[in-house]
Amino acid sequence: MAVKILFVDDHPSQIMGYKTILSFNEQGIELNIEECHSCEEAYHRITKADTSGFFDMVFLDRSMPAYDERGIHSGEDLALLIKQQFPQTKILILTSHVESFVIYDIVKKVNPEGLLIKSDFGGDELLTAFTTVLEGGTYFSKTVEESVKQLLTRQDYLDSVNRQIITLLSKGFKTKSIASEVKLTESAVEKRKSKIRDIFCIDRGGDEDIIREARNQGLIT
Repeated sequence: MAVKILFVDDHPSQIMGYKTILSFNEQGIELNIEECHSCEEAYHRITKADTSGFFDMVFLDRSMPAYDERGIHSGEDLALLIKQQFPQTKILILTSHVESFVIYDIVKKVNPEGLLIKSDFGGDELLTAFTTVLEGGTYFSKTVEESVKQLLTRQDYLDSVNRQIITLLSKGFKTKSIASEVKLTESAVEKRKSKIRDIFCIDRGGDEDIIREARNQGLIT
């Protein structure tokens, strides 16, 4: 059995390590591997492919040099492009990000077959993820499972707008600028911030208290 794989990562040494690990698969699978090292390179490889010759599986690093001309800023954007053009291709996203918001948004936005936090897994787990996804399953590493479970219990409260507001607060945005970013009135933003404080059980406090509690819970960095 032969499997055609595309690795997209801006660190060639990282790809070399992944390739070495996968070569030890116990199923005797022959690996036909190609590499891309930027969003731009991957974009051209994806868009020039035909349906009969595309990859069975794509491993994507989430954070890579962007291809702004085509609106491709991350591995997530490449994943969405692949899903649109080659829906049968299985996608595994690898990321160093451990923030719950980032992980949750990847799952909700992309719904990849696999998502692994780089600090979570070793060689054995990468092989397990590869085999599981190849056989039609899904595989999330431990941090992913915990983050998704945590936010699913709050998804009615920490919706995409509230998550965006918290993220913007952490970057130093004030209410007026946030309102412009999320397309709400300043009053609506203040109401949402009040609701966020309720969710975090902050009786009294300002933006700094929201940021501090979100960081304490691992939602942002």
